[in-house]
Amino acid sequence: MRVIICLLVIGISLKSVAQHDKDHDQDNKKERFKKFMPYMTRTLGGSFQSFDAINARVANLPQYEQLKDYAATIGLGWLKEKNQFVSSGAINLGSSMSGHRDEKSSTIRYIGVNLNLGYDVIKSDRFMLYPMAGLGLQKYQAIFYKDNSAVSFNDVLQSPTVQNNISSVKFNNAFALYRFGLGFSVKAPKYPAAIGIEAGYTGSFKKHEWRSNEDQTLANAPEDRVSQFFVSLVLMSKPFSMMR
Repeated sequence: MRVIICLLVIGISLKSVAQHDKDHDQDNKKERFKKFMPYMTRTLGGSFQSFDAINARVANLPQYEQLKDYAATIGLGWLKEKNQFVSSGAINLGSSMSGHRDEKSSTIRYIGVNLNLGYDVIKSDRFMLYPMAGLGLQKYQAIFYKDNSAVSFNDVLQSPTVQNNISSVKFNNAFALYRFGLGFSVKAPKYPAAIGIEAGYTGSFKKHEWRSNEDQTLANAPEDRVSQFFVSLVLMSKPFSMMR
């Protein structure tokens, strides 16, 4: 009986040790996976850009309003830091939010994608300060609305010409970009999360002509370039399951 009891005790002990080693290995795998995964980033900010060429054409037409030189921006992307080297990428949306269909107004909006490389100059577990440079693409749409409050409903209903005359005018443009900036973030002490700010400059490699809403080439079209400053609040976190 004593032999049987001893064997049972030894078996339970070995099983406990094996389970402990297994749990330890799983914890190590989770920690390695946490370090491997990038931060998911959400940004909220603004950009500042004046399109002088197209605004110069609009300035001579009293039925239209010039484009604003600012846009609110949101973005979704990722950021990875390893050995103080930082890489990031994002999809950004921007809009001046200034267009009103019921009155004379205009709005500029865009969608963009970018990839960046940087270096964390602060060797710290809590803080990051990283100059960065990158490349990107941005596609713009400019919309001009007329004030149609004096146009008769019956005229619109009966005349295709009047229908065309009250329609908004839209132009498109697209640019390949270079980007320079600086980011700073503070990491949470207990969770894989951080909050920070990024600011910088985005420029296009060359000017491009504005095209029709169907992306058709237009004769004597104004040419503009991107020369844009941006600033964004950045919220970073790793997948929720890793924060437990």
